[in-house]
Amino acid sequence: MCGRFSATFTFREIRLRWNIDVDGDFSVADDDFSLVVPRFNIAPSQSVAVITNDHGTRGVKQMQWGLVPAWAKDPAIGNQMINARAETLTDRASFKDLVDRRRCVIPASGFYEWRKDRKQRMPMWFHLKSKEPFAFAGLWDRWRKPDGNNLETFTIITTGTNDLVRPIHDRMPVILQREDEEQWLDSAGTSFDRASSVLKPYPAEQMNAYDVSLAVNKPEFDGPECIQPVSDCERLSAGQLSLF
Repeated sequence: MCGRFSATFTFREIRLRWNIDVDGDFSVADDDFSLVVPRFNIAPSQSVAVITNDHGTRGVKQMQWGLVPAWAKDPAIGNQMINARAETLTDRASFKDLVDRRRCVIPASGFYEWRKDRKQRMPMWFHLKSKEPFAFAGLWDRWRKPDGNNLETFTIITTGTNDLVRPIHDRMPVILQREDEEQWLDSAGTSFDRASSVLKPYPAEQMNAYDVSLAVNKPEFDGPECIQPVSDCERLSAGQLSLF
């Protein structure tokens, strides 16, 4: 699964990496992109930048993590929809109507998983060896609030693991190869049957991972310390870090 991730870049970097033209037809009037700042510890229910290809126009939207289907009666369902299994997308009512019309990518720089270290669960940060931004494959939807406003939410698609992640967890988020991002985003021109071929584990040899601070365990902590490797001494004394 994927329950925490990082996106350690600015809106300008997102625009350049994903070729977003906010000066063209796409309007950002409804979103405050001054809030798109480097994030080191993104948790479910928080809002982050998501890239869509809505009506043929690529753009960035602020969306809440945890999919709330358009037909949902209670937005709390989003707490159970932070991830969607690639193998069963067309079997789930929450996702099957979105795979051919509301696909998205979520800019990221890494994700966290936890391994057992004696009596502690030690967070690990998984990232590309190049340290470059990448994209998770996702789905999004729009839910109408009782006051008439819209709530836009997303889920991150997961798949089986590669050799790097497998010793820690049996699932990992789908990290798209750069050349596959357009195919996934083009829900109008590329059917899900064809696009689903990109939902696979990212090559382990292109990734790296290391232990990071227990501060990651607190969703409210969002500083660069989250992605800094911890020393052997810090790992041995982890049980004494009651501050976090």
